[in-house]
Amino acid sequence: MLEQPVPPLLDEPAPERQPTPPVPTLEYDPILYGKDPTPYIVAVEAVNNHIRLFIRDNGKLRIVEEPFRPWLLSDMQITMPGVEWRVLKGELEGRRMLKYFASCANREAFDALRRALRDEHREVLAFSSLPRQYLMLSGKTLFKRMTFDDLHRVQVDIETNTLTPDQHGAQILMIALSDNRGYEELLEGDEKRMIEQFVERIQALDPDVIEGHNLFGFDLPYLAARAKVLGVPLQLGRDGSELRFGSPRQCIIGANSRTFTPAYVHGRHLLDTYLAVQRFDIGRGDLEGYGLKEVSQQLGIAAPDRIYLEREQIPELWRTDPDTVRRYCLQDVHETRRLAEITLSTEFYQCQMLPDTLQNLAVIGTGEKANLLFVRAYLAEGYAIPTQQEPRDYPGGYTEVRRVGLIPRIVKADVESLYPSIMLRYRIKPSADHLDVFLPMLERLRQLRLDAKARAKKAQGAEAAYWDGLQSSFKILINSFYGYTAGPFNFNDYDAAEAVTLKGQELVKQIAAEIERLGGSVVEIDTDGVYFQPPEHVQTEADEIAFVEQVGKILPEGIRLAYDGRYKAMLSVKSKNYVLQGYDGKLIFKGASLRSRADEKFGRDFLNNAIQWLLAGKPEKVAEEYRRLAKAILNGDLGIEQLCRRERITDKSKQPHHPLHELAKRFQIGDYIMVYRKRDGTWGLLEEYAGDEDREHYVEKLYKFAARLEELFPDFNALFPKPQAIIESERQLSLFD
Repeated sequence: MLEQPVPPLLDEPAPERQPTPPVPTLEYDPILYGKDPTPYIVAVEAVNNHIRLFIRDNGKLRIVEEPFRPWLLSDMQITMPGVEWRVLKGELEGRRMLKYFASCANREAFDALRRALRDEHREVLAFSSLPRQYLMLSGKTLFKRMTFDDLHRVQVDIETNTLTPDQHGAQILMIALSDNRGYEELLEGDEKRMIEQFVERIQALDPDVIEGHNLFGFDLPYLAARAKVLGVPLQLGRDGSELRFGSPRQCIIGANSRTFTPAYVHGRHLLDTYLAVQRFDIGRGDLEGYGLKEVSQQLGIAAPDRIYLEREQIPELWRTDPDTVRRYCLQDVHETRRLAEITLSTEFYQCQMLPDTLQNLAVIGTGEKANLLFVRAYLAEGYAIPTQQEPRDYPGGYTEVRRVGLIPRIVKADVESLYPSIMLRYRIKPSADHLDVFLPMLERLRQLRLDAKARAKKAQGAEAAYWDGLQSSFKILINSFYGYTAGPFNFNDYDAAEAVTLKGQELVKQIAAEIERLGGSVVEIDTDGVYFQPPEHVQTEADEIAFVEQVGKILPEGIRLAYDGRYKAMLSVKSKNYVLQGYDGKLIFKGASLRSRADEKFGRDFLNNAIQWLLAGKPEKVAEEYRRLAKAILNGDLGIEQLCRRERITDKSKQPHHPLHELAKRFQIGDYIMVYRKRDGTWGLLEEYAGDEDREHYVEKLYKFAARLEELFPDFNALFPKPQAIIESERQLSLFD
């Protein structure tokens, strides 16, 4: 093991940091946290057959280097130079095992072996990330005995005069920097000198993390392109190395994913809050958009004096009112810092358990995270790893809508952690888990979460935030165990997944039947929860809680039904599409039929107004608004800003047969553009609008918006004439004008 001094900082010293008071920690668990308890590791990098650990102890950074041999697992051995093999323990009937462990002399030998095995069509488990490989075998993890606030985090935002760095006259106007230790600064003036100062500040501040909103999609690519043109090396690494970009990859966002191109800085983590907030919103669905200003407003973190500017305003405003742009830019980094605290602390606490870097954990899925835990546990005991089962269909969660329309007095009850509870109660686990890791780990996570939740309630300030972040990280991992059994992972088991869902269906149906036996009326069942109208004698919140407790008595031990809220009314449209109205008037939307970011503004406004009228018991107003809006569109009385919609440029939109193909050629993948449908059937840019919108197309779109509410109107066809009828009627009227 080689320990090195940290490279000296540049002239400007980092701000003084008061040490965070120690936070009490949970009892150390090597299965969850790895066998090596080394604390304060803030980064891991691979360098010339060594692993470099960055350890910050008592506020000072030191570097430790250890020799390291890359490794992989396979179901067969190949004799190659620089490769040593050993055989792991464990056989499973009916399951192919990765029992041959290859230790490679260097990265080149590892890559050559992996290619050779794949050429032979052999099963392989080979992590391309050497830091992940090292953490997996060593049992070390990052950030042990640290809180999220202990991380030194710097936020960056740039203002430019063009959308892309390859446009004529492209230039960075300003760079805003801040950190979580009280530093903030605006860099401006000569562009080359500004970029040089940016590099100097990063080296002087020496952060563990660099954060930005759309950091990978805009700020870093723009900075790198301008730095290259101006001949400034972006030496942001802790070893003085330059920023580098990787190959495009996927950021997992629930059941979906988003392509992005990652960047890397030696010894630091790069975190994009634009991706983080999308992951944060999965399961919540509260956010209408993911732009920094939209998110900050909706999460309540925007400053009261927040300045709002359109990007196209900035170049001119920079010339005429630079102070406004300066305040705007600083507010961007302030909001980014607060947004990161909301969306990324959970990933930080998971990083204390999982053998991976924070930057990578911020984009991979929960199933992959669980797989890292199981593979590490088996390798620690010297056991082989099973290959994946082939996927097959199996029953999912039970959903049913029993009532549609406006229903007053709604209560929601759901089973706490239904699928994990079923697995623990009925001892359902992957058949390949012969070391019995799965269920004890799940039980331990559940107990740790309950402990952390209890401590969070008793604590205050930073300590409360620590326990809350910890319990949230446990919750996400707990809920990943079921999905893991039915995903593309080493210990998956579709029979186990099916057993869980079938038992879940049985339990939720029992709950619904008991609610109705006791006089309630079930509105909707969705996998682990039931929305229902309680009996007339159940009026107060205390009555509702007692009613739910009574219903829950029918459930087996270990399965708990919880009271999950009360609402003044529910507008039930169809399965998984409804609006809940709280007693405080707040509305909660569920389902893309009622609210979608892909909809044009006039459509979103129409649906929002329709919902308000329906909740107020005035359905006739919806039909009146439909007819009024259709005529306004046909007569050109609706502004183009109401008709256009936002589109993101993707690989698909650049394909020849895609409707946006011609427009997409003018932009880069990841760019957002505002488009509208033209009379000739093509699409145009909002900024190039020429009074040529396809009005009939937008009347048809309006009809489709109204049709989303069709189930709520028994006489829908009479109230909402089809587009062609409206168009013909308006044409006839125009003949007499």
